[in-house]
Amino acid sequence: MVKRERLKTALCLYLNYLVHGMAIVILAQNMLALEKQWGVSAAGVAYVISSLGIGRLLVLSISGFLSDRFGRKIFVELGILTYIPFFIGIICSGNITQAYFFGILAGMANSFLDSGTYPALMELYPKAQSTANIIIKAFASMGELLLPIFVGLLEKRSLWYGWSFVVCILILTWNFIFLLKRKFPAGTSSKASSVIAVSRIETKIKKSQRIFLGIVLTIYGYISMSTFYLVSQWMTKYGEDIVHLDLIHARMLVSIYSVGSIIGVIANAMLVNRMARQTWLICGYTTASFAVLFLMAAVPNAQIMTWGSFVIGFTAAGGVMQIGLTVMSSLFPSHKGVITGIYYTAGSIASFTIPLITGIISQTSVHNIMWFDVFIAAAGVICSLIIVAMRKYL
Repeated sequence: MVKRERLKTALCLYLNYLVHGMAIVILAQNMLALEKQWGVSAAGVAYVISSLGIGRLLVLSISGFLSDRFGRKIFVELGILTYIPFFIGIICSGNITQAYFFGILAGMANSFLDSGTYPALMELYPKAQSTANIIIKAFASMGELLLPIFVGLLEKRSLWYGWSFVVCILILTWNFIFLLKRKFPAGTSSKASSVIAVSRIETKIKKSQRIFLGIVLTIYGYISMSTFYLVSQWMTKYGEDIVHLDLIHARMLVSIYSVGSIIGVIANAMLVNRMARQTWLICGYTTASFAVLFLMAAVPNAQIMTWGSFVIGFTAAGGVMQIGLTVMSSLFPSHKGVITGIYYTAGSIASFTIPLITGIISQTSVHNIMWFDVFIAAAGVICSLIIVAMRKYL
């Protein structure tokens, strides 16, 4: 594939994640409007948000396997065609039962996109796999940055909240039409290249060691997803209720977090190909995330929340989860689709369980949600130390 065509294909893949970034926060950012529409409290909206995790869990593992077998493009297209009904369905839903169904569709759409996109990018850019994967997070972060600003403008002008959903529908529709013309790499089905890659890995790492590292990295996938997912969903509410910011400034915390994430992605994209040990990045960023979250929970004032939002975006949402996937894929080079499925299944469990847990915690105090995130980040530090301790095998 020529360089220009490869770039066009990659841009199509990345654009889907701009919309995905919007989808991550669109329910939380429209929480007040959706509470009225469905006749529920904030806990009810959190319950609907948890449905995205169920949708991911339903199809992610099998879609990763099928992606290895039938190719990447079909799953990217399927992801788009499943995401569009979510955006339509939410604005048409009259209760949380209907909304929950469409939330499941969104989770499935995310799984389809992951199963096709991550392996496709690793195959498009085999010498820069970490960078290619990290850029996905940049586009998702741009979506998380732009959506709160757009929602704020709609509210300021007293316009219908649903326009934020309509914009996502239009972008996905345009991208699907453009994607039909794009060509994808053949994949990793070549037996010769797969055998060579696997044999090189197996000479360095015993099977039991690979499996153990795979388990630790899968747990890390859950923890890393939990850490930034929790922040993206509850930062606005935390800023408003605990730090006593007005709603506009509380929403800006999510945008500041997204700016930190984008800058983190750019920094990591330059670092990963220059560092012999990507595991040090995992450990360093996870430890920094824990320290900042602890400070935000212990001293919740406006200045700390502003700087803390930026730093947590940089460290927890700046591509560290994607680095973990690349490290795990390097252990099993001939099964990238399956590994993507396993790794992001752990993230799916997080996106299902975290809203449920935090919805319950929110009934006592939103402050306790931040302390819960501190606990999760501490577990992430332990996992990252284990990964670093075994770095000689990677």
